Amino acid sequence: MIMARPVQYHTKVKVGKIPEGYTGQGFFATSFDKAVGLARKNSLWPLPFATSCCGIEFMALMGSHYDLARFGAERVGFSPRQCDLLMVMGTIAKKMGPVLREVYLQMAEPRWVMAVGACAASGGIFDSYPVLQGIDQVIPVDVYVPGCPPRPEGIIDGFMKVQELVGQESLRRRNSDRYKELLATYGIQ
Repeated sequence: MIMARPVQYHTKVKVGKIPEGYTGQGFFATSFDKAVGLARKNSLWPLPFATSCCGIEFMALMGSHYDLARFGAERVGFSPRQCDLLMVMGTIAKKMGPVLREVYLQMAEPRWVMAVGACAASGGIFDSYPVLQGIDQVIPVDVYVPGCPPRPEGIIDGFMKVQELVGQESLRRRNSDRYKELLATYGIQ
């Protein structure tokens, strides 16, 4: 005798938050900013700029155990013109500073930057002449992920912080005087 397998439903599935708006039978209306923010935050295309051991952690992050694709980052790009999240991981030498800056400038707006690990954030243990003491000396950084090297869970947490920023960002922020002043401090027009 074959026993029927009972149907099991996933009761612990987390449903994403819908943006504020008006609902009715068969329609949902919200502001354009919120709809674009929702689409952007769930379809970030990361560009890994990995130079040292943090790059190994990124490889683990993209594997099946941690799976960054769950968060909408399915496509990891290696062309700056197609990506919108620059993930800088590892030690950046001062000679690489102009290269990193050029990669940042080649990315289309809007673009976000995540400094992964102690070396990208502050130079790490390498307090020496050839090492850049933080990538924020050459490009603006949105999220810092601490650790040497940070665990994949920490990088996921940093990625989720970037998603929060992206989802809440106004479409007008990039044209604001404050944002233009920030870029001007880095010599970017």
